[in-house]
This record gives sequence, structure tokens and C-alpha cells, in this order.
Amino acid sequence: MQNDENNRSGLGLLRYIWVEWISTFVILALLLLTLIIGTGEMIHGQLLRMGERLYGDPATSMQYSFLRAEPTAPDCDRSPNIDAQVQQQMKANANDEFADIFGTTSAADVRASVLAAQQQCEEKYLFYDKAIKHMQAHPSLRMYRTIETSFFGIFKFGSENRAILLVLMVVFAAISATLKTHHIGLRSPVTRIDFRVYSIAMFVANGFLMASSWSQYNSIKDSGVPVTGEMHAIYWMWIVLFTVLTCISLFQLIKPPRPSSDEGGSVGLAFLSVPLYAYMAIITGIAFTFFMDYPMGQGIYLGQLVEFSSIFLNLALFVWAGMLLKQTRIVDLFLNILRPWNLAPETLTWLILIAAALPTAYTGASGIFVIAAGAIIYKEVWNAGGRRQFALAATAMSGSMGVVLRPCLLIVVVASLNKEVTTDVLYHYGVYVFLLTSTLFLIVSLYFAEQKFRIASPAFAAPKSLRAILPVLPYISIFILIWLFYKYLLSTDMNEFTAPVMMPVILLVMVLFDKLRHEPAPIAPVGHWDETLNNTPVEQQYAYSQASAMTAVSAMDAAPTMTTTSVMVKESVITKPSTPDQDEPRQVGFFKALHISTSETVGHIGALIILMALSVSVGGFLERIEIMEFFPTDISSIFIVITLIVALMIFVGMIMDPFGAVILISATVAPVAYQYGIDPIHFWMITLIGFELGYVTPPVALNHLLARQSVGDAEVAEADAEVRDQPFFYRFERWILPVIVMFPAMLIIAYVPYIFKLFGWYH
Repeated sequence: MQNDENNRSGLGLLRYIWVEWISTFVILALLLLTLIIGTGEMIHGQLLRMGERLYGDPATSMQYSFLRAEPTAPDCDRSPNIDAQVQQQMKANANDEFADIFGTTSAADVRASVLAAQQQCEEKYLFYDKAIKHMQAHPSLRMYRTIETSFFGIFKFGSENRAILLVLMVVFAAISATLKTHHIGLRSPVTRIDFRVYSIAMFVANGFLMASSWSQYNSIKDSGVPVTGEMHAIYWMWIVLFTVLTCISLFQLIKPPRPSSDEGGSVGLAFLSVPLYAYMAIITGIAFTFFMDYPMGQGIYLGQLVEFSSIFLNLALFVWAGMLLKQTRIVDLFLNILRPWNLAPETLTWLILIAAALPTAYTGASGIFVIAAGAIIYKEVWNAGGRRQFALAATAMSGSMGVVLRPCLLIVVVASLNKEVTTDVLYHYGVYVFLLTSTLFLIVSLYFAEQKFRIASPAFAAPKSLRAILPVLPYISIFILIWLFYKYLLSTDMNEFTAPVMMPVILLVMVLFDKLRHEPAPIAPVGHWDETLNNTPVEQQYAYSQASAMTAVSAMDAAPTMTTTSVMVKESVITKPSTPDQDEPRQVGFFKALHISTSETVGHIGALIILMALSVSVGGFLERIEIMEFFPTDISSIFIVITLIVALMIFVGMIMDPFGAVILISATVAPVAYQYGIDPIHFWMITLIGFELGYVTPPVALNHLLARQSVGDAEVAEADAEVRDQPFFYRFERWILPVIVMFPAMLIIAYVPYIFKLFGWYH
């Protein structure tokens, strides 16, 4: 408590106000405005159609669109003197200096022109009189028009300033992520030396970005090329952002945050604490500034965010949807359907991964689902008897398998950058990729399983499972009702383009529904299944899994015949780490839940989008050094080409964020692959499975980082500690298992289609 009070005074208080209130409020406003922009077109279209039905009159050919602006009286002469105008025009024609060369218009033609002008003037007066009469007959038209045009003004403003909204969002979110030490790294800083190395690296990285932004701005200003007001604002926002981040890093270097541990640590481990984006910024900053004489390079590649502002705004909405999901009971309630069956951990995990693929796709395949539901998935797999390392592997993989399913945002980026493929085709073949990877996971996990199969009696489990469906039905109903609202009232179906807007709306309603009922968070299963529990009647197992921790401990204390193994269960219950982030927020009201979810969203937006921006910068660096020039141009075997592409995809997927990698690959690798005759759809399936592999493969392994963030460093350390004396596979199972699932899948997807084609089995 004393530490909290110290943190709420002086600079600590300013940090708290900025992180928890200022940035949260601003990002919430920007997210809501983005929702309005996203729904603006469909809502405005409906307002226009409704206006036409209410105020249009087919009998008089009066349309609502004619009345969206106040009619103005014509300024022409309704009853002109025709003869006088003809004579005046003839006299003007005669005085024309080119009359002798081209001749003059006859009096009849001039009279016809004057009469036509009079007719047009009369039509204007007739329309004006008809419009005024129509508006007098519909007094509410002006009020409706005000509402419709006001909404159109907001929608138009947002549509024209998407880039500014995105950069402004990044500015506030990145500052908050830096203040909270929330950027994505291989490990969190813990000791003094960790924070020292962390701060130095952040200071250098942000210094390079600040200098590059200034250099880009001065270059544009000195070039003489006209710059719009919007671009001026964006340039200055980048400069302000990285100047502030540099100052924060300098302050943290001078006065580092209080470490979790004052002792221990090493320089080697400290370098693992440096955020990934800092490494990318330092590498590209040194390369662009000192070796390429291109100091504005990083700033220019930051412009990719502006160019794809709509996609990154959609990503921010997906992040928000994931954090809103974390505030609901949905994941727990769905797992309640599976719990009575007492499935073996491998089978349960397979079902969870299949179920998790859809929300992964619907949260943009950005790993956000891992943050939102990773702790629950980890806890569920472990409680079912899975090894901690196995549970961590499952948690990481839960955020990668949906990358190929509709409406994954990554495929939208691929299709937008490559005219050779469409989202529909990629999603179609993505289903087969998903079936392959999920099946391989089941096969591999069962191979290493101690108990291949376990299931409760249907007579016992089925009734409980059916009863568990009832609490889920309201959430399904909410989803269906909102989908029907968009489909029939706004004439918009859910797809890869509308899902970023619809999902936050659906989750907001679900959170409201959850909070209005004031129900406590569900009690998660406790203890760890072991041989004793597996040998007890299934009813007793289920009772253990549904009891609270205190109830379980009391029951064990009261049972004099408990075996030694059962005492281990009790100890597991006692020492099992709590997950306050998963339970406590569900006890609060709607607005507090909205505040919590938005506050979490701020940090994730700042960490993810900055990482993606620097991934683009790394891609630009690789493109400028013309890395594809090293790719052989005279390869006669298509299998060698595929092998090189597979190796390159694995490498890129391991070190880069997929969104940045797509931009790099689209500009460099894809054209070369097409030239060698590789089908574009096949190429991008190889690429996407490479990204899935990259999500879970060191050295970056983004989903492992997010899983650790969700589960907690202490639990990961505990998982490593309990297998310290185990064989190699079990010591590193959380890293190895995803790789031995995804790598064979990549080989199958890369080579099997051409083997079939070679033997004439497929055309």
C-alpha cells in the first residue's frame, strides 16, 4: 500500500493521470469516432433511403436528395424582353474582333438561345416553387435534414482524416506503453541492470526515430513540393511523439523504475529485456543514417501506417474487441460445456484450439485473443492434467491457427497489395490449411501424451453439458440480433470488411449484459488432475473441478482416508496462482469495465502498432539493400525454388511482425515467385503458414510473448522450474511442440500440390 501511495505522488501521480485517464479517455473517444466512421457509410445510406421514403414524392418527381440543402430562389429574369436581349446579343456579336473571320450568329439562332435560357430560368422557378410548397407540406423535413447532414458531416470529417486519427491514437498509446514499460520484448525487465540496458536502448532507438522524423520533415519542406495541412500535422505528430519518447527514456535512464529484484541479473539477460521495436529502430537507424546516407528513411517508412490507415484503425478496433471479450464470462461459459466430459488434456486442447480459431480470426489474427483469453486457456488445459509446458504451448497456438480464416485482417492486407489474389479465394483455401494444422496438432500431442484417451460417461456428462449450454444462449442471441440489425436495417452483412466495426459493438452489448446482471465471475476448476483423481469416480472428479479452492481444501482436510497423492492435489490448489485480471474486473459495473478494457487497449495498441511500424522499416531496409538480388535467377527446378521460398518465409516469419512482412514480401519475393511459375494462391498459402510458424518460433515468437504476458512471468518461471530435470523435449515443450506441428504443415502445403501436379493428379 505504501508503494502505491508513493507512486501516486509527484511524477508518479502525473504518470497515473496520463496512463489511466488522459490517454484512456482520448483513445476511447478515437475508437468511438472510428466506429462512427466505420458505420457511417451504411448508416448514412439508410438515412438517405429513409428520407426518400418519408419525404420523396414520385407523383411530383420530388426526391429527398433535392431537398438536402435549402432551396435558393433563382436570380434570373423570369419574364425577360426577348427582342431587346436578341438585339443586344447581335450588337455584341458584331463588335467581336473575330466576327470578320468566323462570321456572326444569325438572329434566329440568337433568339433560339435566348428562348432556351428563358425556359431554363422558368424551370428553375418552377422547381423552387415546388420545393418550397413540398417543404411547407412536410414541416419535419428540415429537422430530419439537419440530423442527416450533421451525421454526414461527422462521417465525412472522419473519412477525410483517418490518417490523423490513427497517428493521434498511436501518439497517445505509444507514450502510455512507454510509461508502463509495456512494449513487447523477449522478457520483462526485472533487475536494475535490466532497466539500465532497457533505458539506454530505448533512448538510442527513440533518438534515431526523432532525428529521422525531423530529417524527413526538413527534406519535404526544402523540396518545394506543396504539403497539405493534414500531412503537416502528421509530420509534427511524429516529431512530437518520438521527442516525448526520447525524453521519457532519458528520464528512465537517469531515474530507472523500481526493479522487482535488486539483486541478480546479467548483461546478457538484460539485452533480452529490450523491446523488439527498439532493436529494429537501432538497426535501421544505424543502417539508414551511417551506411546509406538516408537519415529520413525510418520516417518515410512510418508513412506506410498513413497509407494503410484504414487497416491499422481496424486493427485497433480488433484489439479493443479482444479486451472487451476479456471483461465478459463468454470463454468460461463455453468451457463449462466441455468440463463435465473430463477429456484428456490433449483432446480438450484440440477442441479449444478449434474453438479459439474463430475469435482469433475475428480479432484480426493479431495475437489479441491470446491476451484476452490466454490465462483461461492455460488454466483449463493445466487443470485437465496437461503439463504446464504443454498448456503454455496450447496458449500460444490459440492465437495463430485462425490466421487463415475469415475475416482475418492479415489476408485483407495481402489481397489489397496483390491483385493476383482475392480474399474469397484465400479464405477458401485457408479452411483446408486450418484443418491440416489442427489435425496435425491432435496427432502430435497424442503421440507425446501419457494417457491417449479419456472421457466421462455420457450418462453423467451429457446432462451437465446440456445444462451448461443455457447460460451461453443469451450471448449467442445478442450476436444474432446485432447481426440481423446490421444485415436487414443497415443492409450490411458481416465479412472481413465490416467485422472490425461490428465486433466491438457486439462485445459492448455483451459486456453491458454481463454487468447489468451483477453475477459474480464463475469459479474456475481447481487443482490438477492426477492419477488418484483419474482413478476416482467421474462424479467425484467433476465435483473437484467445480468446487472453489476453499471448499476443496476443506473437503480434503475433512477426509481422513485421503492418500498422499490427494494431498498433492490440495497443495496444487493452495499454491495455484490466482488470476485477478480474469476475475476481479467482472465484479465491476459497465463503465468501470469499459474503462479497464480501454486502458488495456491503449497499451496493446501502442506496443503492437509501433512494432508493426518498425517491422515495415526493417522491410524497407531489406528492400533497399536489394536482398532479392541474391536470389538465383536461373533455377531450373521448381522444387528448389519452393525450398528457397519456404526457408525465406520461415526466416521472415521468425523475425518480423506479419503485417510488416506482408508489405516486404509483396514488393520483393512475390514478383519473383510469380516469374518462376508458382501460383499466387499457392505462394500466399505458403506465406501464411510461414507466418503461423513465425508466430510461435524463436527468436521473436510473438504469440509466446503475448502468452507470457497473459499468464504471467511467475507462472512461466514455475513451468520451466518443474521440468528442469526432465528430458530435452519436456524442458522446451512450449517451444518445440508448436514447431513440430507447424513445420510439417508448411512442408505439406509447400510441396504436395506440386507433387500432385507432377504426377498429373491435379491441374
